[in-house]
Amino acid sequence: MELDYDKLLCLTAEIGYQLMESGAEIYRVEESMNRLLEAYGVTTGEVFAIPNCIIASLTTATGHALTQIRRMKAHGTDVDQLERYNDLCRRLCREAPPIEQALALVAETARQRRQWSLPTQLAGYFLGCGAFALFFGGNGRDMLCGGLCGVVIGLCMYFTAHWGANPFFRTIAASAVSALCAEILTAVGLGAHLDQIIIGALMALVPGIALTNAMRDVMAGDMVSGISKVAEALLIGGAIALGTALSLGMFHMLAGG
Repeated sequence: MELDYDKLLCLTAEIGYQLMESGAEIYRVEESMNRLLEAYGVTTGEVFAIPNCIIASLTTATGHALTQIRRMKAHGTDVDQLERYNDLCRRLCREAPPIEQALALVAETARQRRQWSLPTQLAGYFLGCGAFALFFGGNGRDMLCGGLCGVVIGLCMYFTAHWGANPFFRTIAASAVSALCAEILTAVGLGAHLDQIIIGALMALVPGIALTNAMRDVMAGDMVSGISKVAEALLIGGAIALGTALSLGMFHMLAGG
């Protein structure tokens, strides 16, 4: 049966897109796509990926060049889904099933993505931020307040994402509301240490995975991707500082301090 190069290119681009959307590093995306092309007997394939774009091309047996470009939207990290796509890519490279079957497997994997309800997400914010407040030296009251501030961050991130705000302004809004909540909880006597509460809650916004992936990309030689991700992480860090400073400044101004 003659190989359908158009469908193969679509399969390759889709695998790369889903891997990157799940939070995969650039080198993982490019290597997976190249291995997939080689598994189907294509040795003339080329792949180029940066954080917001994937370009895949190949040359058919008749010398015809095909190229597909996929624009990557803003995304987070889903380790569970990343593992599924990584395992699927390994399976496709090992078995090289008919392309229609491979595309069906990709679609099935996409349907397996877990969708967490808002209460479950808020519970995660509460536990994570509360634990960080305790980790940074707070007491039990600070842990409770940190958890409550985490819930506020979760609600703010959820609604601003629903309204279509970009990550920079979402982070400013979430950090500002969280700091204001910490100030109020401390002022009414529920919280004991304002600094520990704020720091613990803001850990939910720190772009740790993005910065780690940026360093891995730089060490792998993907300088464009690495520098881009470092800039993104620094921008988010600046948004956290700006939102927190704005909220604290306004609170002290209104409180007459």
